[in-house]
Amino acid sequence: MTIDQVLENASAYLQREDISFLERAYEFAEQAHSGQYRKSGEPYILHPVQVAGIIVGLELDPNTIAAAFLHDVVEDTDATVEDLEKAFNAEVAMLVDGVTKLKKFKYKSKEEQQAENHRKMLMAMAKDIRVLLIKLADRLHNMRTLKFMPPQKQRVTSNETLEIFAPLAHRLGISKIKWELEDTALRYLDPQQYYRIVNLMKRKRAEREDYLSEVMEKIESQLDDVHVVAELSGRPKHIYSIYRKMVIQQKQFNEIYDLLAVRIIVKNIKDCYAVLGVIHTCWRPMPGRFKDYIAMPKANMYQSLHTTVVGPNGDPLEVQIRTDDMHRVAEFGVAAHWAYKEGKTLSNKRYSFEDKLSWLRDVIESQTDTNDAQEFMESMKMDLFSDMVFVFTPKGDVIELPRGSVPLDFAYRIHSEIGNRCIGAKVNSKMVPLDHELKTGDIVEVMTSKHSYGPSHDWLKITKSSHAKNKIKQWFKKEKREENVEKGKETIEKEIRALDFDPKDILTQENLNEVTAKFSFAGEEDMYAAVGYGGISGKQIVNRLTEKQRKAKDQEQEKQSLDAALSDIQTFSPNKRSNSIGVHVKGVDNLLIRLARCCTPVPGDAIVGYITKGRGVSIHRTDCPNVLAEENTSSRLLEVEWEGESRAAKSYSVDIEITAFDRNGLLNEVLHTMTETRTQINTVSGRSDHKHKIATIEMSISISNVAHLQKIVDKIKQLKDIYSVRRVTH
Repeated sequence: MTIDQVLENASAYLQREDISFLERAYEFAEQAHSGQYRKSGEPYILHPVQVAGIIVGLELDPNTIAAAFLHDVVEDTDATVEDLEKAFNAEVAMLVDGVTKLKKFKYKSKEEQQAENHRKMLMAMAKDIRVLLIKLADRLHNMRTLKFMPPQKQRVTSNETLEIFAPLAHRLGISKIKWELEDTALRYLDPQQYYRIVNLMKRKRAEREDYLSEVMEKIESQLDDVHVVAELSGRPKHIYSIYRKMVIQQKQFNEIYDLLAVRIIVKNIKDCYAVLGVIHTCWRPMPGRFKDYIAMPKANMYQSLHTTVVGPNGDPLEVQIRTDDMHRVAEFGVAAHWAYKEGKTLSNKRYSFEDKLSWLRDVIESQTDTNDAQEFMESMKMDLFSDMVFVFTPKGDVIELPRGSVPLDFAYRIHSEIGNRCIGAKVNSKMVPLDHELKTGDIVEVMTSKHSYGPSHDWLKITKSSHAKNKIKQWFKKEKREENVEKGKETIEKEIRALDFDPKDILTQENLNEVTAKFSFAGEEDMYAAVGYGGISGKQIVNRLTEKQRKAKDQEQEKQSLDAALSDIQTFSPNKRSNSIGVHVKGVDNLLIRLARCCTPVPGDAIVGYITKGRGVSIHRTDCPNVLAEENTSSRLLEVEWEGESRAAKSYSVDIEITAFDRNGLLNEVLHTMTETRTQINTVSGRSDHKHKIATIEMSISISNVAHLQKIVDKIKQLKDIYSVRRVTH
C-alpha cells in the first residue's frame, strides 16, 4: 500500500483538513527516517506507511493515524516526544510515547528489557486503548515482513506474537488481526505442519465449495419462506485453529469435519433467533454445541449465536448468526467503537464501551505495585490470556475469572474488602472450601465477617488470579509494615553473604538510592518492606545491589582466562595457518584457526572469531546461536574476514534439511537436482513421518560460497511438494 492509497482510503471518511494533517505527519516521518532502511533493503518509511494503512482500515481518528506514521520516530531517530507535541498535539505525542520502547536503562537480560517494554505499553494502554491498536498494527506488518529476519529472530518474534499480541487482539475482539498474527506465527514456528495443512486444504477446496453451495442454497430457500433478509457466506477455518485442534484433540486432518462455518448476517436481533429456528428445523442440532453470545456477550464485546448441526452427509456444520453491528464488532472489536465518523467526537463514543473494558484496566492497574517487570508479564498472561470461566453472583451478574480460580478469586474480583473479610463460600447453595475450583455456570456466594483476621499467607498459594494475589499482598504490606521491613532487611543481608560479599560494603547509601530508584520505591524502607511481604524477591534486589561488584569480579576472572587462552593459541603449528581455511584475523598473525562445526560458515557469510580455551580461534557466523547465547562474549570476539578470490575454488561443508510431502520418487528428484548443480554430496539420510505424511531429508554437501548454496536451495524449492529447505545449525 502506497502513501497515496492510504490517504485515498482515509479521505473516504475524513475531512480535507484531516488529510492535510496526515500529510504533515507523513512528511515529518519521511524526513526523520531519511537514510534508514529495513532488513529487506526497502526505505524505512514504507513500514510506517503500512502501519498507518492498517489503522485506516480500522477507520480510526486522525490523531491515531498520525501516530501510526510517527510511531518509530522517537525510538529510531533524533526526534523527541516534545518535538511531536510541538509539531502536532499532546494526544499524538502521548500515543507515540506509549508505543516507544524503553532505552534509558541498562537491563540484566533481553528478557527483562522486553518485559519492561511490554509493561510500559500495557500501562499506556490502560490510559488509551489506541496505544495497543497502533502496536498491533505495527506487529502485524512486522510479521508480514518477517521472512527478511534471521531464523532465530523469526522464532523469537513468532513466539512473542502467539504469547502476547494475538491473545491481546483476541481479548480486544479484533479477530481480523488476531487470525493473521496466529497463522503467520505458525508459519515460522512449525513450517512443515503449516504448509501441509495449506496443501491439504487446497486439495479439498472444490469439494468444500460444492458442499457450501448446497447448504447455503437450502438456507436461502427456507429464509425466503419466512421473509427474513440475510447475507450468507462461507467462513473457512483458519490454519492455526485447525493446527490447534489437531494438536489438542490428537486428530489427523481428515478427522476434522468442521473445517467450514456458515455465517448469516441479518438486520436485527429478532431475525437472529428466527434464523436459528430455521436452521434447527432444517438439520438436527448437536447437543451441547449451542452458544448464545447475544444474551451473554463475551468480555471482548463479541456477540453472535453459534450452533452446530448434523448437516448434509452427516457431517457437522457450524452456523454463526449475527447482525451487521455485531459483525463489525466481531471483526474489529474495540476498534469498531473508536471508528471515526464525521460529526461524532471520540469523547461521545468512548463512554458507550468504557465499562465493558473496565475489567481490562482493573487487571493492568492491579499490577502497578509489582516492581518486577517479568513477574508483571507472567501475571498479565495468567489473567488476560488463559482460558476463562464465567460464574454468577447471587443477583445474576456474570464474573469472568481465569480457569482454575477459587472462591477467593471471585471475592477479590467483587471488592478487595469482601476478599479480606472472607471466611467461607457457597457454590450452587452448597458450602465449599476456599480452594474449591470454580466451573462455568456456578453461582457463587461469599460469606464475610467483620471479625475476620484478614488474609492468610496460604491464600497466595490458593488463588489463581493475579488480581487476588496483588490485593492480598497489598493487605500484608499495609498491616504489617514494621515486621516486613525487619524481615526484608534480614533476607537481603543473608542473600548478600551467600554471594561472598560483606553487607556493609554493599548497603551503601549511594547503592541503595540507585536500586530504590530502579525499582520505583519511595525509599529503602519501602524496598525492605516489599521483600518482607513478598512483593519482590530478595534475590532480585541483591542481584541489582551487587551488580558492579559481581561485574568487576567476572571481568577479572575473564581477563585471567583470556590471557591464558591467547597464550595457548599463539603456539601454533605451520600447517594450521589462518589462510589454510581462507580466513584472516585482522591485526593478528600466527593464530590457530578452525571453522566452527555448529554453524559451518562459508565464504559470503558474515563471520566473527571467538577465542576458545585451548582450541584456538573458532570462526562462527555472526548469527550463530552458540555465540549469541554466550554471556560476556565481547572480550573473546575477534574481527575476522574471508580472504580474496584465490580461495574461491576451496570447498566447504554445509548441512541442509529438506522437508516435503512424503511421496514416491522424492529422494531421486532431490539427488538429480544436486547432480544438475554439480554439487558434491558427502552424506545423505532421510526419515518419514507416515502419520503426518512428511518426509525429511538431511544432507551434508560441499559448496564454494553462499551464492552456490542459494542456487541449490532455489533449485530444490522448485520441485513439487517441497515445504521448506533450510541450512542446519547444530
